[in-house]
Amino acid sequence: MAHLLLLSSPLSISLCFFAWLQGFVVVHGNTNLTRSSFTPINRNLYHSSGDLMEEIKALVFRHPDRLTFDTIKSRNKGYSAEIAVVTYCRRRQETDDRPKFRILLSFGQHGRELITSELALRILSILSKEQFLPNLDPASLDHTLDKLLIKMVPMENINGRRIVEAGDLCERRNGRGVDLNRNWSVDWGKKEKDYDPYEENPGTAPFSEPETQIMRKVAMSFDPHIWVNIHSGMEVSGTRDSN
Repeated sequence: MAHLLLLSSPLSISLCFFAWLQGFVVVHGNTNLTRSSFTPINRNLYHSSGDLMEEIKALVFRHPDRLTFDTIKSRNKGYSAEIAVVTYCRRRQETDDRPKFRILLSFGQHGRELITSELALRILSILSKEQFLPNLDPASLDHTLDKLLIKMVPMENINGRRIVEAGDLCERRNGRGVDLNRNWSVDWGKKEKDYDPYEENPGTAPFSEPETQIMRKVAMSFDPHIWVNIHSGMEVSGTRDSN
């Protein structure tokens, strides 16, 4: 599905440092610098957030028999967020009273984890049969998918993703500086030995952020048997499979 190229720790730190340095110079340095001074994202590897969501919408439009698209919005203390949710059911337009095994997949919780949203697009393309997995019997796959109901959040943290696309390549938090992975009620505010107050800001209270409020609403209404939250590693550079 995706290849991961492991990087040494010093190289990873260097890449993050120079990305931060360029952003710092643009914000605090010479005001005559243009946006081209920001570190660019390789568009041969990654879609922009807007282009990726448009591709997903187009995919849903082409396959209304198995895909639906919804947008959920929330707002808290002047800060707004919205999350797209795609639902997959292989025989959506047919009467089928059999119980389904419910799976929730969420991607892009941290803005810098670009490859996870690319994986979401790839999975949706496979579910729609616009792409195929090698060495897998299609009939066997269909038999399995008939038993499943899948909800997918391709990009949970679109506000944080836009900050990354503006040049801050190492940003993981949402649009107002909260780590969504620390904003849930489980162990909220707990500080591990390697706690970083900048990177892991849990917010003012559990579920203070619109993004986590939306995800809680989705999870409670869908009641999944399995929820998989997909991340990419801190010291990993991800590239999409060329096939």
